[in-house]
Amino acid sequence: MAEASALLVDDSPYGVPPVARAFTLLRYVAAGNRCRNTSQAAKATGINRTTLIRLLATLEEEGMIEAIPDDGGYRLGTGLITLAAEALHGRDIAQVSRPHLVELVRELNLSAHLGILEGREIVYLARVTPNSHLASNVREGTRLPAHATSIGRILLADLAPEELRKRYAGVRLDAYSDKTRTSLADLEKQLKEDKALGVAWSMANFEPEIGSGAALVRDHRGQAAGAINVTGHASAFSPGNPRLPEIEAALKKAATGISEALGFRG
Repeated sequence: MAEASALLVDDSPYGVPPVARAFTLLRYVAAGNRCRNTSQAAKATGINRTTLIRLLATLEEEGMIEAIPDDGGYRLGTGLITLAAEALHGRDIAQVSRPHLVELVRELNLSAHLGILEGREIVYLARVTPNSHLASNVREGTRLPAHATSIGRILLADLAPEELRKRYAGVRLDAYSDKTRTSLADLEKQLKEDKALGVAWSMANFEPEIGSGAALVRDHRGQAAGAINVTGHASAFSPGNPRLPEIEAALKKAATGISEALGFRG
């Protein structure tokens, strides 16, 4: 497979074969192959053994790989890890999320939002709305209570229990509807259900006649980076509505797409 890949690049009018071979070798090392036996590594990658030895020396000199002192062979180096971290850091979550939010709105004709958790509040970072009188009026920068909103709940559900209790110790949970959990014990129960479902559903939980569903977005470390939701008339989010599976599938697909764009690999 590696040899076929290299040949395809060699035949490309724009490809640079030595660079392609270097990346083939990096992927080979990243897969856990230490290249202790250069003849075997050359056969596996489709790279000439002499070329492979030179590539190993060059990549080590540039910090892309490093020698393993005791066992021999190579592993990925800190230089490559630093480059990867810088690339991921430069992928702003709001920028990465927008095309996925646009697709959600196109597919579902519901408003779509991105939010992050700050303390006990969520902060909206992005919003895309359909051409509808029920379009969301939430603006970027708006802050809302996390315990009462779908985005906030799915983010709180990812916290360790001790962190959640610490964050809400001695805090009054205000009610925004008769569905708002106003005790920590009730909130914990709701969050456990949200986490099990993978979606936090709301049917007029925060605003009259407005429903929503939210899903978590993870970063390259697997940690919660934020969450997205879709909002519309509460009837669309009522149990038994035939649209609910469609909304859930599209929401989870968008959240997965954003997470993967941020480097999450599950």
